[in-house]
Amino acid sequence: MSDLQDILVPDVGGEEVEIIEICVAVGDNVAEEAAIITVESDKASMDIPAPFAGTIRELSISVGDKSV
Repeated sequence: MSDLQDILVPDVGGEEVEIIEICVAVGDNVAEEAAIITVESDKASMDIPAPFAGTIRELSISVGDKSV
């Protein structure tokens, strides 16, 4: 049995951000610090890296979703 860990969109300064790209798919193996999503605020866009290495088991976000 493997340990499952959620990855949350980090606080990027209190601004609302929109998910503009998902760089991974279910089943992908990712290295720590590899880009997993790209978010965009009014001021800039940025890649959000994986906080640890592992396999993507589920995606609960979609392009166009917003997070604060």
